[in-house]
Amino acid sequence: MSTRALSLVAVLLAATTISHADEKLKGIACRSVHLGYPVGEGVVFHNEVRVDRSAPGTYFAVCGWDKGYFGIQELGNGKKLAIFSVWDSKQNDPKAVAEDRRTKLLHKDEKVRVGRFGGEGTGGQSFFDYDWKANETYRFIVASKIDGERTEYAGYFFVPETSAWKHMVTFSTVTGGKNMRGYYSFVEDFERDRVSATKARQAHFGNAWVKTTKGDWTAATKARFTGDANPVTNINAGIDSGLFFLATGGETENTGTKLNATMDLPAANRSVPKDLPAAVR
Repeated sequence: MSTRALSLVAVLLAATTISHADEKLKGIACRSVHLGYPVGEGVVFHNEVRVDRSAPGTYFAVCGWDKGYFGIQELGNGKKLAIFSVWDSKQNDPKAVAEDRRTKLLHKDEKVRVGRFGGEGTGGQSFFDYDWKANETYRFIVASKIDGERTEYAGYFFVPETSAWKHMVTFSTVTGGKNMRGYYSFVEDFERDRVSATKARQAHFGNAWVKTTKGDWTAATKARFTGDANPVTNINAGIDSGLFFLATGGETENTGTKLNATMDLPAANRSVPKDLPAAVR
């Protein structure tokens, strides 16, 4: 699943209590774990990630919302990249979506690859080959702009080596003229070969901000911890040094926040990053 979108159902779980277990996943893969940020409708979403532990076949989604997600992956062969995906339907066959209802490409950086995905919803996705490192902080921005019944979603990735924001891609998709909502992050094991379930993954997420439709910036200081239908219990979440963290797989133990509980970051003086791209300030 390294080059296709996560299941629409799994994404909805970022904000929904699991009412049933799926025993088919047990022992096959690490449980997918999520942070759901209860912030209102917005036009810009900024968030950061620091990967503590990874393994082949892992997706660290940093900026997720109701129509897509943006983050970094380690593929099954160890290759690393940034990936930005936007949905155009809830069906599985990308060719079955009428041309005028498909996700459209409006902008692409010269070093970014794009394509369509299917199998778990359909839409457009983009890839930037980038050898990210553990214990380094990486920053992401998604910006939305309504255009009639469609919404344009632009993805920006901050490249530390050049100290500059890369406008990876802009996709347009049918939304009925809505802005962003339903913000989340997650850690997912998409290798699903049994061995992958024995390997721990962990990442810290923080400095999340949403620019509301009124132009005000709101810090995402609250998050709800959820998991997918995999019944295994070797998952964890919590707050550490002013950041949220998620962990799953291997020898992970739930010593922190309990599943479906909400966490609040400690009070602190917070300020919107001052180096945001001019297009999203």
